[in-house]
Amino acid sequence: MSIQLRVYVPEHPLIKHWLAVARDANTPPVLFKSAMTELGRWLTYEATRTWLPTMETKVQTPLTECDATLVNPEVPIGVIPILRAGLALLDGAQTILPIASTYHLGLVRNEETLEVNCYLNKLPEKFHPEIRVLILEPMLATGGSIMMAMKELTNRGVDAAFIRIISVVAAPPALQKLSAEYPNLNIYTAIIDEGLNSKGYIVPGLGDAGDRAFGT
Repeated sequence: MSIQLRVYVPEHPLIKHWLAVARDANTPPVLFKSAMTELGRWLTYEATRTWLPTMETKVQTPLTECDATLVNPEVPIGVIPILRAGLALLDGAQTILPIASTYHLGLVRNEETLEVNCYLNKLPEKFHPEIRVLILEPMLATGGSIMMAMKELTNRGVDAAFIRIISVVAAPPALQKLSAEYPNLNIYTAIIDEGLNSKGYIVPGLGDAGDRAFGT
């Protein structure tokens, strides 16, 4: 598999733990959603290590003045959950980025043709050129949904280098498509699985993340 983009699989024990919980077919929806929330939290934490713009300043402690570093409030941050499965990661991501704006993008895949259609687009016509964007997409399978999302964002002025994708399970087909089109992209995923079955599902994967999170 030839990949140019940067794919990170953090070796955090909590990420491994909650991935195991999410994978288990016997996990009930309420616990599955909790696992996804935790994965959203810890993967976002890892993704923001060197991504958030900072500024140097000074603060007055109870004793004296000292140097300090703050997240730069003048650079906007956007979080985009890909509906509906991406909503399962949103609560966790928001605990790390509570001041980020949330933009919704609804994409649905035809289970027979595997083609993707957009049914909801709440993105602005143009983004701030310096905006940092976090895309929440639990499953990177065929790559159809994430490629459509990336096209929508880059067409609206978002620099792919400022985008971080949070995924729970990724498969080679999606990673190869993203790498060919966006070599400066960064992806954070709990694991890279071996491939897809005939229906386009990731194997071993964790099933349909949206169905399992919402019990429908």
